[in-house]
Amino acid sequence: MTFLITGATGSVGRHVVDELLRMGAPVRALTRDPAGVGLPAGVQVVRGDLARPETLVPALRGVTGVHLIDVGGPDYAPQPHGKEVVELVREAGVRKVTLLSGWSTGTLEAAVTGSDLDWTYVQPTEFMVNAMAWADSVRAAGVVEEPFGATKTAMVHEADIGAVIATVLTGDGHAGHSYGLTGPELLDMPAKVRILGEAIGREIAYVELGVAEMCERYRARGVPEELIAFQVEAFDVPDGVYQVTDTVQAVTGRPPRTFAQWAAEHAEAFL
Repeated sequence: MTFLITGATGSVGRHVVDELLRMGAPVRALTRDPAGVGLPAGVQVVRGDLARPETLVPALRGVTGVHLIDVGGPDYAPQPHGKEVVELVREAGVRKVTLLSGWSTGTLEAAVTGSDLDWTYVQPTEFMVNAMAWADSVRAAGVVEEPFGATKTAMVHEADIGAVIATVLTGDGHAGHSYGLTGPELLDMPAKVRILGEAIGREIAYVELGVAEMCERYRARGVPEELIAFQVEAFDVPDGVYQVTDTVQAVTGRPPRTFAQWAAEHAEAFL
């Protein structure tokens, strides 16, 4: 009953690993560089890369289920070899697959959902951990500068995403489903900043950026144009586009964590 987790050191993958270990399931973690990954004791760490499908062959031996991610590399580009990855999974005799969506549709999504595998596609909304991008400005100046202040999103805790994936891998009844995951509440930017300020015990100012200024800042950081365009598309939306779903509770049996819980857990990073 070994489960292979790709992206195991990422913000979601680490929680998938932790949840599987909590369930008592054997875990094998795929990483490009096994040295110093800092995963818990008991995790079998193996070298491999979804962008180099041939490296998956030894990692897939004896595996019951696989968790895949549709992004790879520092620029978060979609995985380029979806068809080859799926064929290797099938040839290894693996039936159960979860796929975590990326910011853009890649080759892996079509290959997985078009296969005869017992697949489940996990599509979270905005990750709570994205708020870590504000840590430097909060520490230095007590301010968060972001555009789209009025856009309300239902941010989801990365641990809840990991719990859903682990539950799907170890359970039945999820094959062929696409799960849209959200947190329990809709929050605009001022509300998110206020909640974070309450967690660290001091007021944080919110300054709304214009879209053009945001794009220039992203370009200066080397963010790819496609990802910048995705950010605008995802957040420059009319009121009511994003809605809360009950999927986290329906799959895991536990209510989704709030942003206040996330902020309390990570307060030290903003002090």
